[in-house]
Amino acid sequence: MEDRWYLAALLQCRQIGSVRMRRLYDAVSDVHTIWSMNAAELRKTGALTDVVADALARHSSMHPDLPAQIKEDCTRLNITLITIDDADYPVVLREIFDPPLVLYYRGTIVPDARRIGIVGARKFTAYGEAAAMEFAERLAAAGVTVVSGAARGIDTRAHRGALRGGRTVAVLACGVDIAYPPENRRLLTQIGETGGAVISEYAPGTQPLPVFFPARNRIISGLSEGTLVVEAAQRSGSLITAEMALSEGRDVYAIPGSIYSPQSGGCHNLIRAGARLVETPQEILVEMRLTEPPRRPVREQLTPEEARIYQVLSFDHALSMDEILDSMPEHEGASIPLLLLQMQLKGIITENEMHAYRRAERN
Repeated sequence: MEDRWYLAALLQCRQIGSVRMRRLYDAVSDVHTIWSMNAAELRKTGALTDVVADALARHSSMHPDLPAQIKEDCTRLNITLITIDDADYPVVLREIFDPPLVLYYRGTIVPDARRIGIVGARKFTAYGEAAAMEFAERLAAAGVTVVSGAARGIDTRAHRGALRGGRTVAVLACGVDIAYPPENRRLLTQIGETGGAVISEYAPGTQPLPVFFPARNRIISGLSEGTLVVEAAQRSGSLITAEMALSEGRDVYAIPGSIYSPQSGGCHNLIRAGARLVETPQEILVEMRLTEPPRRPVREQLTPEEARIYQVLSFDHALSMDEILDSMPEHEGASIPLLLLQMQLKGIITENEMHAYRRAERN
């Protein structure tokens, strides 16, 4: 059996992280041998404390078939496992202080892709939703892969926006066979089927735990040349991702918000600390030395009926169906749902979970 499966099984031991595993591998140089060592032999390597050596020996003895089980699970669930030494491993992720030694994924990994992380608050405003989707779509359309954590809120909007323009990668704090949050099951499937990837350092079947999320954040920032924070309260997991990016010498961008919104406090603090204030996706593309493809003006894509609906919609405030109907008393109400669907299919407007609609672009 290939060494990758033994390495994956060793890393299932909670007391063994990437740093300790590297130290142990430097001492022994063979993961199959490490898997078969008892506690006394592990202690003799000098790479582990007695407590950790005992835990690892207990782990391998209690789960002797774990390497084969992980391989079977990956095969059955169509999950690919790569190690840090494989050619498919993302180049920039290998450069961080604590890169994951293994990655499980569904979809397609492009090792040298240009990537930007987009993160933000779970509790977001209409302004934050609009910004996340616009930046993600336009960056993706320019060939940038958008990386986020598939969490509720801004992360989900970033993935959806990116899918409208190109590729996106979701990094999970659980196994890639677990849909978390559950309502994003369809989104995660779509990401893997459209040239993107769903990635985790955790084996299939691993449920999300609070301790996994900060570890997941280092992968988001580690995969990315820079990280954009859209909305974040002053205490936010998104700020952890930004701090990790800064610690690795990566760019951090922040979108300014209202001084009256609690979701803006974290972004404003980042800007005070030196993060780049950005107002358009083009500013990030300039930093990345990429060019945005020409876009056909929205109004050229509208039929006369669609143009009347478009006129009552705005970019940063979504309207419900009733509000749209109230704004167009002269229009035949029965045709509006079909027109809205046609406009969504063209990418001109977007619909949120509350079935409210807004323009997809600022113009």
